[in-house]
Amino acid sequence: MTLTKRIIPCIDVDVDENGDAAVYTGVNFENLRHTGDPVEMAREYNEAGADEFVFLDITASAEGRETMLDTVSAVADEVFIPLTVGGGIRTREDIKETLRAGADKVSINTGALERPELITEGAAAFGSQCIVISIDAKRRFGEGGEHYAQVDGESCWFECTVKGGREGTGVDVVEWAQEAERRGAGELFVNSIDADGTEEGYDIPLTKAVCDAVSTPVIASSGCGGPEDMHEVFTDAGADAALAASIFHFDEYTIREVKEYLDEQGLPIRL
Repeated sequence: MTLTKRIIPCIDVDVDENGDAAVYTGVNFENLRHTGDPVEMAREYNEAGADEFVFLDITASAEGRETMLDTVSAVADEVFIPLTVGGGIRTREDIKETLRAGADKVSINTGALERPELITEGAAAFGSQCIVISIDAKRRFGEGGEHYAQVDGESCWFECTVKGGREGTGVDVVEWAQEAERRGAGELFVNSIDADGTEEGYDIPLTKAVCDAVSTPVIASSGCGGPEDMHEVFTDAGADAALAASIFHFDEYTIREVKEYLDEQGLPIRL
């Protein structure tokens, strides 16, 4: 049985000047602009036919954590599709509290890189299906990597980064994806710092490198400019799900339009 390809809208949430949760959209994880209210957007995407929904707390500041969990609960009340929540999750207790707030899955980046045992502990305690490992990848042209791909005629490896791509870790993305899979991650959420917000297409070499190296489902993220880009990342890279933000937030395409296009191209889609 062929699994359907999933279309997943994502919101990046921060605390605004009034201390309220708000959605922001940027390019290359920078130049953020206010986009809307997280609860209202969650409701709209649920009604629009999204397969899943992703909520990312992009600052995860200590003082904002309680506010964000309140917002997660409000969002969870509005969506009846799988909800993934990420940002600032560093301990088993963080996972527990986020799931208790209404998330179906947690997305973990820095916390897992700092202590890979968190993946094992989370999978054992809550099930692998709850544990999504988020990878913020950046292209590196030069030495230092374990797995290389050809990008624009040059040999390139992909480095795991933290702090919105501003800080490298020296960890090879493909190596890390394989370790995350061994430790029990249920999904891999692959973000391209280079493609983020550009609407020029997903990073195909990056996504394909990860998809070819693991059997765990891969969510492709960053760079989607339209349904053709989703078709490409599904067919050329092998992604299991395609995440997008700007094209949906700014009404360039509806989820229905995207799904109908992909269905016409012969891809298995839930209409």
